[in-house]
Amino acid sequence: MFTAYGAPIFSDSQVGALRMLIASVALTPLALGKLSLLRERSNWTALAIVGFCGNFFPAFLFTYAETGISSGFAGMLNSFTPVFSLVIGYFIFQTALGTAQVTGIIIGTIGIIWLVFAGKNASLSGDWSHISAIVLATLFYAISLNTIKHRLAHLKATEVSSLAFFILLPFSLFANWQFDTLNTFQLHPEGKEAFKWIAILAILGTAIAVILFSRLIQLTSAVFASSVTYLIPIVAVIIGFYHNETIRFNQFLAMLVILSGVYIANRKFTLKKNDK
Repeated sequence: MFTAYGAPIFSDSQVGALRMLIASVALTPLALGKLSLLRERSNWTALAIVGFCGNFFPAFLFTYAETGISSGFAGMLNSFTPVFSLVIGYFIFQTALGTAQVTGIIIGTIGIIWLVFAGKNASLSGDWSHISAIVLATLFYAISLNTIKHRLAHLKATEVSSLAFFILLPFSLFANWQFDTLNTFQLHPEGKEAFKWIAILAILGTAIAVILFSRLIQLTSAVFASSVTYLIPIVAVIIGFYHNETIRFNQFLAMLVILSGVYIANRKFTLKKNDK
């Protein structure tokens, strides 16, 4: 988190720690009435996996990675999520692996790379540790996606999300203490303003988004849900257009390729009859 002049306010670790703590606190009221579900060991284990793999570890890995690589390159690397989802689902959870899924993911990944470079928003510079951090984060995401789909389908999306973050609460508190977040918040003149934006990110981009995403996974498949990572760069381009940025013809074609890949990868999938 930086000032308008590019000076750092919170470090990447502090941003990750604050994001997890705020989201955990925001979802705690939903978790309190469902704590009995944690008595089952299978539930607790699966929810812990979702909490740490789907949220805690990636929060720190992504913030660290983007200190060394561009957001465009990070978005391109994020396309590993559906690839890992497909592989983990096949080898660990014995889900069917179709030609259409593989083909669609390959096409979607090509589209992502094309879109990033068409917008000239990717710098391939960066230490291998930054690149590896995002690849590892996408692996964690894939583990979490498949766990929700195959081990927590009997729970509601609000239960999965709130209980997973409830498990993270003490670890989030420890992380903020370890990274001395409170001291930065109190002493930096722009700490309160930066905290406000981190809180918005944590509540909207983490707490609420995780509930919606968990519901999407339960209604569809891990591969279908992970395919939304292909749509993130498209949304970014559309937002840029809204702010008077130009959409090049190559970018438009790349977006069509991405959408084609998502469609092909999931064309045999239909929502549950009652949820259409």
